[in-house]
Amino acid sequence: MLTEGERESFHRLLDIALQEDLDLRGDVTSEAIFQGERCACRLVSKDAGILAGMECFQEVFRRIDSSIQWEGGLVDGDELTPGMVVARFSGATKSILIGERTALNFLGYLSGIATITHRMVLAAKEKGKASILDTRKTLPGYRALAKYAVRVGGGRNHRFGLYDMVLIKDNHIDAVGSLSEAVKRVRTRWGREFLVEVECRTMEDVREAVEAGVDRILLDNMDPETTQAAVHWVAGRVPLESSGDMTLERVGTYAATGVDFISVGRITHSVPSFNFSLQVEKGRS
Repeated sequence: MLTEGERESFHRLLDIALQEDLDLRGDVTSEAIFQGERCACRLVSKDAGILAGMECFQEVFRRIDSSIQWEGGLVDGDELTPGMVVARFSGATKSILIGERTALNFLGYLSGIATITHRMVLAAKEKGKASILDTRKTLPGYRALAKYAVRVGGGRNHRFGLYDMVLIKDNHIDAVGSLSEAVKRVRTRWGREFLVEVECRTMEDVREAVEAGVDRILLDNMDPETTQAAVHWVAGRVPLESSGDMTLERVGTYAATGVDFISVGRITHSVPSFNFSLQVEKGRS
């Protein structure tokens, strides 16, 4: 279920989506063809995966026509197989056709994220203990929904923005002069108010980060051998996170090193839309 903040984010996006699809004229095709006709529809999964975004899917139609009737159906987190009926609903034909593409856009996007996240989680679990984390690599405006879908798929959320956690990256370190100095300035400014994570590129960086007392270390683009060496040297004193072009295959490799987290940008920035079909059921209305 969406949090209140995620729901507010969705409603802002829905306003934009309906405005760009309908503008001032509405659906000139459906408005011309249909008047009082009614129809019944079924939503069908065409792939295997994880469902996410049903609340958004239904809300699109409620915004257009609150009289549309729903007949139960699956919920977020349910596993999907090809040909599975996800939901059935009925109402004014015109209303359903007006909302069809917008509703499918939200559902396909979120289910795509949940599906690839779930696959990453299973790949990591097979080889180690690492949790899958998302990143800030999200479509502008869609971050709250994307991070919701990550959770549905079994992943965990990293920071939501620049405001809720300190992440000292390579550019911060290079600009200020040293990792230790960057951590010192953060602690001076914020004390222990925020979790402090530092990006490390070498074993020397890892040692410096541990000595600086950081809360988490991000091993950025380290090869598996160096990553495993870092895991052994740190020995549980600080949680370790691996990052850098993580594919389904690489997630398993890095999970096997013993890191605590693996952050994966591709689960939100380049995920394919999940394939659904909205079908009118002839003879039912």
